[in-house]
Amino acid sequence: MSGNVRLLDDTLAAAKAEGRSALIAYLPAGFPTVDGGIEAVKAALDGGADVVEVGLPHSDPVLDGPVIQTADDIALRGGVRIADVMRTVREAHAATGKPILVMTYWNPIDRYGVERFTAELAEAGGAGCILPDLPVQESALWREHAEKHGLATVFVVAPSSKDERLAEITAAGSGFVYAASLMGVTGTRESVGAQAEDLVGRTRATTDLPVCVGLGVSNPAQAAEVARFADGVIVGSAFVKRMLDAPDAAAGVEAVRALAGDLAEGVRRKA
Repeated sequence: MSGNVRLLDDTLAAAKAEGRSALIAYLPAGFPTVDGGIEAVKAALDGGADVVEVGLPHSDPVLDGPVIQTADDIALRGGVRIADVMRTVREAHAATGKPILVMTYWNPIDRYGVERFTAELAEAGGAGCILPDLPVQESALWREHAEKHGLATVFVVAPSSKDERLAEITAAGSGFVYAASLMGVTGTRESVGAQAEDLVGRTRATTDLPVCVGLGVSNPAQAAEVARFADGVIVGSAFVKRMLDAPDAAAGVEAVRALAGDLAEGVRRKA
């Protein structure tokens, strides 16, 4: 069964045709529970997100800041497994028809088996994977299996990436390019800044893939700022924080839905 990379491509193209950025939400699987995480992903999509990245909780998340680390810890203590991540993708995609990717570090896939992971993700209706710590030069095995199953391979570029390196990364990727707006870990920030705009420009010079910006966007004004120059706006920690701050799981799901609606207005507004 082929994956949904075409659905991802079509979704990003449709946002562009509307003259706006796509809104991409990130939520970890298994947080606050597996069922609660599925409801949160569905709420983000129902609320206005075009795409969701489902995080595979990891004990050593090098890119993730304290908010997402806290959620990952709760999910891991709850016993979340890769099967739960696949179930999250399957149920949220079935309920919404929207593209869902998995964001994961390489080690869990390597241990699970690349062929098994890609086959299961495609079968669940997943659109692809974001792999923040897999070097492009070591990615041939992953890309072979991802392509076989119709999955996008999204690589992360950073402000420190030299132009030659950007070209190497974007040539190997598919779906879109994840542009990390600044050096450091995920989390909300006061400003997303000029570094991101420069990185998007340099990345676009190397590829026709959409360039989506993440790390630091937490409110509609910042979403509008990034939407001015990026093909997609990626928001993670702000969604997770709403859930962490909620008095109960149901309130957390509604907070996610409301934030998705606010951010969806932001990406349509453009600063």
